[in-house]
Amino acid sequence: MASLRLGPLLRYVDGSAATVWVEASRPCTAEVRCADGSGGEARTFQIAGHHYALVPVTGLTPGTTTSYEVLFDGARVWPLPDSRFPPSAIHTPVDDHETVRVAFGSCRWASPPEGEKDPVGPDALDTLAVRIAADPQGERPDVLVLLGDQVYADEVSKATRRWLEDRRGLDEPPGAEVADYEEYTHLYYESWLDPEVRWLLSTVPSCMIFDDHDVIDDWNTSEAWVADMRGTPWWRERVLSGLMSYWVHQHLGNLSPDRLAEDPLYAAVRDTPDGTDALRAFAARADADPASVRWSYRRDFGRTRLLMVDSRAARVLDEQNRSMLDPAEWDWLREQMLDGRTPDTGRATDADRASSAQAAPGPYDHLLIGTSLPWLLPNLVHDAEAWNAATCRGERGERWARRGEKLRRAADLEHWAAFPASFDRLAELIAEAGSGPQAPATVCVLSGDVHHAYVAEPVWRESAAGPDARVLQLTCSPVHNSIPAYIKAGFRFGWSGTGRAIGRRLARHGRVAPPPVDWRRTGGPWFGNQLMTLTLRGRSAHLRLDHAREQRDGGARLRTIDESEIS
Repeated sequence: MASLRLGPLLRYVDGSAATVWVEASRPCTAEVRCADGSGGEARTFQIAGHHYALVPVTGLTPGTTTSYEVLFDGARVWPLPDSRFPPSAIHTPVDDHETVRVAFGSCRWASPPEGEKDPVGPDALDTLAVRIAADPQGERPDVLVLLGDQVYADEVSKATRRWLEDRRGLDEPPGAEVADYEEYTHLYYESWLDPEVRWLLSTVPSCMIFDDHDVIDDWNTSEAWVADMRGTPWWRERVLSGLMSYWVHQHLGNLSPDRLAEDPLYAAVRDTPDGTDALRAFAARADADPASVRWSYRRDFGRTRLLMVDSRAARVLDEQNRSMLDPAEWDWLREQMLDGRTPDTGRATDADRASSAQAAPGPYDHLLIGTSLPWLLPNLVHDAEAWNAATCRGERGERWARRGEKLRRAADLEHWAAFPASFDRLAELIAEAGSGPQAPATVCVLSGDVHHAYVAEPVWRESAAGPDARVLQLTCSPVHNSIPAYIKAGFRFGWSGTGRAIGRRLARHGRVAPPPVDWRRTGGPWFGNQLMTLTLRGRSAHLRLDHAREQRDGGARLRTIDESEIS
């Protein structure tokens, strides 16, 4: 009889349909059976000896909550016997989805086994699960947005290190890092079998996108970095396995049922006894020609639009033409930002604003751009990355270019600021999408990566047309990780007036043109294991930051440390 190895993960949910992801111990028919009579089933597909299913659930009623169970070949495998958690449930939105709660964060080391002391403090996802389980009818996110580093392939736990040593030894590269698909699956077991996180992901829908540690630190930092990695004997298996495991564990569940029905790779792996070769060929193509694959995607929650943007694998790394996104990806992003808008609305005039009550509404009230890497960084960090990009490009000569490449890798200088033309282009797109009579109330860039949280607000320079919407950079990281004290001090200094002045001198040395926006920090920096939650209701927006804090009784809970109305 098949048993449940991993999951269930509740992924896509709308008013009448959902998808639930599972891994089984052997081939079987996976079924989701809901208390209200709705449900669905799917046959497992096989990848590298593992058996997965993404079960479509249909017949749901908008605005309802229904518990569900999972069965393999008719035998119940979820909920687990003697579970201490409430039944997993699917909460469908009402048709207009008037209120949307989006919780987001990034960078999560797996929690240690129960009973072991956690070296980095309470896990924000664990504490979120505890809070929801204690009050199942209370407030909960409509979607959990995980913005990268869901697993750490290059910074494994002590337990995983011991497992790797027993499996193959650590003498040969990549040593105490994952090397193949089987080892990636171990990371997901370690992370998602955490009891609290397992239950949380079974009852709160999730959207995910990768960042570098899902494959390796500094992934696609530069053209020279890629060349160096491809010269090693172990890299090809590492990157192909990373892309394969990401497609299985994260990417599939990001897609709507309609997108899944049109996906040729999903059809191919389901139509063969073993889909490993088809998926491996796809991963090889994605690595060799990143523009041939799109990992970015769109989700609409009523009048809130979420665009999850691949700012890691879609890069153009030619040093003279560096871009965070390839041309087709830029076209896709603009199309999604403007989809549903009346063509050529342009920037709002005073007359437009005066008659806005009579104007046809735009397709969304809030635009969320999910990108693992922050668009707006501490000012000194931004200028240092732009300066570094200029030196690597050769603006100060060959010697500076060599030094710049070493510094880029050592200091992780690879955010949007390290792609100055892309930084400017994103500013232009945000201004375009946020302007005119159909402009949304807010445009929020959701990011993680930098192991602290902050809010930053841009102001367009006089020479650039700014948007009518309020624009914010909302950065929240980590969910469960740590940051050295010296880096905390560095980020604080990066926001300071002195840091800004030093950054300007660096920019002048690199002959870097000023970006089209200036910005100021309006919240933070905050350090600790944390989650941000956006509550969007009509054209209003409320932001809350929660920290995971230890309790005197030995437990942990989420504590709100900042709240603000942003629209």
